[in-house]
Amino acid sequence: MTSTTTTVNTPRSTLSRIIAAGTHQRVLAFASLIVLLIGFSIASPNFMQASNMIAILQATSVNGVLAVAVTLVIITGGIDLSVGTMMTFCAVITGVVLTYAGMPLLLGVVAAIATGALAGSLSGTFVAKMKIPPFIATLGMMLILKGLSLVISGTRPIYFNDTPGFSEISRGSLIGNLIPALPIPNGVLILFIVAALTAYILNRTVLGRYCFALGSNEESVRLSGVNTDRWKIAIYALAGAIVGIAGLLIASRLNSAQPALGLGYELEAIAAVVIGGTSLSGGRGSILGSLIGALIMAVLTNGLRVLSVAQEWQTVVTGAIIILAVYADMMRRKKSN
Repeated sequence: MTSTTTTVNTPRSTLSRIIAAGTHQRVLAFASLIVLLIGFSIASPNFMQASNMIAILQATSVNGVLAVAVTLVIITGGIDLSVGTMMTFCAVITGVVLTYAGMPLLLGVVAAIATGALAGSLSGTFVAKMKIPPFIATLGMMLILKGLSLVISGTRPIYFNDTPGFSEISRGSLIGNLIPALPIPNGVLILFIVAALTAYILNRTVLGRYCFALGSNEESVRLSGVNTDRWKIAIYALAGAIVGIAGLLIASRLNSAQPALGLGYELEAIAAVVIGGTSLSGGRGSILGSLIGALIMAVLTNGLRVLSVAQEWQTVVTGAIIILAVYADMMRRKKSN
């Protein structure tokens, strides 16, 4: 009787520890965000101005969507270094469809999302079918997409001046039209919609369950008869489709597709995900935590800029945060073990 009770309760207690650890990390991340907001508000009276808060939210919209995509991949125990250049490539394809081909706006939106899904499924195929380590597979994809963006665009920006309504995707404000006192950009609204839908998929669907299962013990899932390769490709494809939305947001915000843009975005997205409590070893993470992490990165970057800190020192701080975030994840794993 005693052994039966132990067998039943052990998985529950393990799950409880995992949930508690994730919740604890999200609380710490949120507390850090509050401390940053208070600190920068004290350091500069310009920081808490409404226009600056909107700028922070606008910046978070792109990095936040990328963080949502990266969260899915990291939970499986993988990594995706290509999300920055994939975002740029999706923006360039949108430019080709809308500006060069003169197609309707809706087709440009579909093209961006479909392009991201295709690129993501290719990365997933490299990882799942060819057994290439995710770091190397997505590093190669990063370089491929960077080169294709430059080739397709002719190394020149593609502008959307002749596409009515395109800039409204990110810079317009449906909420502001309804409530003038809250001119929150559409990009932020899209971020929260994407985050809510992805959180639902992650927590309430078969795809989400296999996402966590692959990160926890892929071999066990495979031995139970599940086609792990198919699910892994599907997860990478979903992440790529989300990156396509980020491509739309940044192209809309700039009103152009900048083919040389993208490098560096993947590092901020990964840092945001780890800060939010997603484990680099896989099997644990949340969309809410990643959103908090993205806000922390945006607030930090904006605050340093408001304080007139040189760009090179901003880069140093970002690098230090990535190292600290990874170290914190290592300490969390040691404690959970």
